Amino acid sequence: MSDNFFFPVFTGLLEPEHVEKIGSALWEFLWLISKVTKEVVENDETIGIVLGGRPVKNIEMSESLGYSLAKVERNISTLKKHGYITTKRTPYGNIFKVKNSKKFYKNRTLKNDGSKSREPSDLEREPSNLVERTLRFEGCNKDIKDIKDINTTRQKKYDEDNTYFKMAMYFHEKVSAVANEAGISHLIKKSNMQTWADDMRKLIELDGVDKHQAKQVMDWVTQDSFWKTNVLSAKKLRERFMELAIKMNADKKPSQPKQKPQYDPRDKEIEFQRWIQDGNDPNDFDWSD
Repeated sequence: MSDNFFFPVFTGLLEPEHVEKIGSALWEFLWLISKVTKEVVENDETIGIVLGGRPVKNIEMSESLGYSLAKVERNISTLKKHGYITTKRTPYGNIFKVKNSKKFYKNRTLKNDGSKSREPSDLEREPSNLVERTLRFEGCNKDIKDIKDINTTRQKKYDEDNTYFKMAMYFHEKVSAVANEAGISHLIKKSNMQTWADDMRKLIELDGVDKHQAKQVMDWVTQDSFWKTNVLSAKKLRERFMELAIKMNADKKPSQPKQKPQYDPRDKEIEFQRWIQDGNDPNDFDWSD
């Protein structure tokens, strides 16, 4: 995981019943709890929504935890079987929900303590990352902007020789040419190449797109009359990649020429019979093609 932070786990998981049921699926369960971003109440039960309901591919969890996809899939089945999580399949992965979620239990308690509903204070609110937590609990009074700046320096960097950075720069150059021509260069003026590079990495590593196919779509989308001004970032390229690839392949297929209907001598016979039925002289019928 690229961003380290604390999150609450209740000691009830250490009871023999849960230890036996969860077993080796503990790490997937903790991964999902860590990714819960909000909680909702469904049928009087608190449900944790993983990543706000964004579909998650199992390979993403596999790469984060560092072991095989098959093992991740087995452990997810275990968690579903024993009712710890639910999943909903989509074309882009599973939407995960954690049942009986207690990640934001402290905040709920604050709102239900008999007093008027209020937002948690700065000390009560769960900090979003390790740097913010450390600064807060060490009594640091730095402005939140400074905290964000420090956290930004911890993010993964892609140097100029990195493949994904090169892909980002390649696409950015093509998009810049389109933007300049359309008079909308201000829309990409502040593009962050580190973010673009990370989107390229996700496109290849998480979405399973071939690098050569990615380049083909980049070339095509910046030439297409409609899409070239609607896909102006690596993030948008990744979001619409499947749709763009399908459209590109459809445009590349040569149009089939209309086949000339084959001559059938029976057509002339039918036409002759109609000529007679209409009361015309059979000798006046034109038998030429």
